[in-house]
Amino acid sequence: MSDKNKALAARIPLEAFNRGKLEVIDEVIAANSIDHAELPPGMPPGNEGVKLLVKALRSAFPDFKITIDLQVAEGDLVVQHVTTTGTMKGEFAGMPPSGKTATWEAIHITRVKDGKIVEHWQVQDQLGMLQQLGFIPAPGAVPAR
Repeated sequence: MSDKNKALAARIPLEAFNRGKLEVIDEVIAANSIDHAELPPGMPPGNEGVKLLVKALRSAFPDFKITIDLQVAEGDLVVQHVTTTGTMKGEFAGMPPSGKTATWEAIHITRVKDGKIVEHWQVQDQLGMLQQLGFIPAPGAVPAR
């Protein structure tokens, strides 16, 4: 079951986010799934919100790519350590395009039941991403006057 759950969980980053295959979201995530990760403001909860997030990220970061660095499964849980890269060429979450490339890491934990993801948690290096994109000064950077 572990390999089957890992393959199922991998479809979200590899097919939905990397390739824009939005139908995968409904195939893989249960309609009543609980997502403990916050979507950007203005996005609805559930699968429709995830679809809008995929569209927004792929629009803002045309070269958006998630790589699964490590994936571990035990029982009904799958844990993924991923690295994401992208160059911001469009607006995202109210931020104007910076033209800069960022690489950031995240940990995703999903719970699978009856062949669908029923729960999801995420820890993501948003600070590092925002620093690389130029929206937050990096540590030790001289503030603009």
